[in-house]
Parts: sequence; C-alpha cells; structure tokens
Amino acid sequence: MIIKKFQGKTEAEATESAKKELGDGIVIMNVKNVKQKGLFAMFRHSLVEVTVALEEEAERFKPARKEPAPEPAGNYRKNATEIGAIEEKLDSLQTLLTKQLSKPEEKPAPPVTEPVKEKAEVKEPEEEKDGELVRFMKLLYNIMLENEIDEKYVNQLMDEIEKVHKPNMPFDYALANTYQKMILKFGPAAEITPAEKGPKVIFFVGPTGVGKTTTIAKIASKFSVEEKKKVVLLTTDTYRIAAAEQLRTYASILEVPFRVIYTIEELENALRDFREYDYIFVDTAGHSQQNMAQKEATSAFVHCVDGLAEKDIFLVLSATTKYRDLLSIADSYKEMGDYKLIFTKLDETTAVGNLLNLKLYTGASLSYVTCGQNVPDDIEKFNPQKTVKQLLGGKREEGYGPGRTAT
Repeated sequence: MIIKKFQGKTEAEATESAKKELGDGIVIMNVKNVKQKGLFAMFRHSLVEVTVALEEEAERFKPARKEPAPEPAGNYRKNATEIGAIEEKLDSLQTLLTKQLSKPEEKPAPPVTEPVKEKAEVKEPEEEKDGELVRFMKLLYNIMLENEIDEKYVNQLMDEIEKVHKPNMPFDYALANTYQKMILKFGPAAEITPAEKGPKVIFFVGPTGVGKTTTIAKIASKFSVEEKKKVVLLTTDTYRIAAAEQLRTYASILEVPFRVIYTIEELENALRDFREYDYIFVDTAGHSQQNMAQKEATSAFVHCVDGLAEKDIFLVLSATTKYRDLLSIADSYKEMGDYKLIFTKLDETTAVGNLLNLKLYTGASLSYVTCGQNVPDDIEKFNPQKTVKQLLGGKREEGYGPGRTAT
C-alpha cells in the first residue's frame, strides 16, 4: 500500500495532483488545512493537504523497502503508535486501540493436573504476531457492533480482510485496510448539482418528525446566501399548517419566493413561473410508511415534473430511528424513484452505524448530515472519513454530535 501526502490551494487541486501521480485508484484517507512556513507565511494562503492511499496487489500489506526488518512481536504496539501515517489518518483511534490491546487478556486457569513445565512453553514469534492480529480484529469487530453496524455487514468486512491476510501482518496494516475498505463502501458524498437547463427541482421526502423543513431551510440558505443562486421554496404539506408557516418564515428571511402547492396543476404552474430560477426546493408531507394514501399523493407530485424539469429526490431520515424501521421506510420510498440520503439528528445519538447500514442496504448515496436546529449552521456535506473514524472507535469530531462547533 502506498500512502502519500499532496498539497494544493483546494482539496480538489490536491486530489488532482494525487491522481496525476498515482492514478484514479487512490482513496482519500485524510484532509486537513496546513499553514505555510517561512518568514512571510502570514501573507500566504493556507494550503489543503490530502493523505491518499493506493493499494497495489504486489505490495499489499508490505512495509516500504527502507523500513527496518520486522521487530519482535512485543514491539508492534509501540511501532503502531509511532507510524505517522496511520496516526495521522485515524487521529486518536490508533492510540485508543493500542491502549486496549495492551491490557492483559484474561485466560482460564490451567487444569490442576497440567505439568508445570508445560506452562513454560513459549509461542513462536510468528504465532504471537498472528495471535495479536486476531485479538485486534476481535476488538474491531466488537467496536463496530457497539456502533450498531448490522452484524452481517461486519461479517462481510471481516471476510474481506481475512482474504488479504498475510502471515505476520502487523495490526496497523489491518487497521489501514479496514479503514480504506469502509470508506470505499460509503463512497463520496452526493451533493446537489444544477440542472443542465432550467431549474433543478429538489423533492425532500420522508417520515414525520425527522426535520425535513428545517433541513430544507439550511440547504436553501447555503445556495441562496453563500452561492448567490436563485432559489424558490414550495410546500405540498397541506396537512400541517405549522410546517407551511415555518417554511414561509424561512423564505421571508432569505427573501426568496414561497408557495403552498395543493394540486399537481399548481406545481406545474410553479415550474413555468420560476423557469428562470436555479433551484426549486419542495417540502412534502411527512407520513408513516404504512399510510398508502399520503404516499401515493406525494409520489404523484414527484412524478408530475417528469419531462418538464430535472429533479432529485432526497430521503430525509433521523439517525435516532430504529434500524428495523429505517429499513421499512427505505423500502416504502423505493417506488418514487432513485433517491439520495440525508441523515438528521446526529447530535442526538452516540452510534452512527445506521449510516453505513442504509448505504449498503439501499445502494443510495449519502448527501448531507445535520447536527442541530441552528439554521444555517448545523448541516454539512457527508464526510466518509470522519464517519469511518467514529465507527472504528475514534473520538467524535466536530459536526457529528454533542458539543460540536458549528462549521
């Protein structure tokens, strides 16, 4: 595995440099801002540094040539904390795992009849190394289950790691491989993009109580205020007057048009009236996945724009919803077409395994996550690196839970 850092004025520029040198098969492991050094550094713009990895079949899990020969197994824990690349990629995760691995493993007392000299048998270094790796993978397995990743997906991941297992492989390489594979499973975030021609119609669907209306306000603020795009807010939620009034208030603050849509004809008229706009955000009525009438009504609105405008569908889900219910909700919205996922209320849960569960179950891309009620601050583009660190036991970072600082 090749691990290398690249710098640029933006993340895209640094990533492009990495692709030019290593090819399109790279995986971004970490992104951070770095200050330039030197006497006149204060006058220079900061740079973005990306750490990328490239797994090559011929070099998989082998140290670089210049690294010293493997030390005895007892030194691996020390070495793992000293490998800068791993430490940088996973931040505090490596230290955390090392501390846990250094705790003595409880073993059952030997039978009374066992000869004393058999106790003195010492494992070969190779056996000790493999034993340490097994302990590490068991620890990682339990951490992922504690973060509420479905056991079948954890088992799949373990099977993939086992297939590339090499004798005497240090656990830091297993950790890097696990991290890489999980990021690949998430894939990149799917942001909202403009239409090739005319406005892009964005439907927000999902059950009641997940925060759709607030999420729309946050996204509308981003495009209207930060990106200076022409935005329209519509709502087809005529069941809850409070929701419509809330969105009307946000539209007034942002100084963008707002309408309540009662019929398909009114939505078609809105498309014509706002054809010079960039984005039309449509709030829909939240409903139970068992409510067929409301589901069909929402589906009719979603499909009436087919052939008239480009559209995207975002299924908004709460990170606090039970896994079984999330599966049922995801299934019930399949008929509306391909959707992308937005998860809300990440600040109200300590386990984010359902983000990976739903990604693997639906195949849908994750787009945004929200972490509070503040408009427009408490929302950000889904960050697979940050999420995987947390799923593997790393500390919760800003934007992913209680005590966050708005970004």
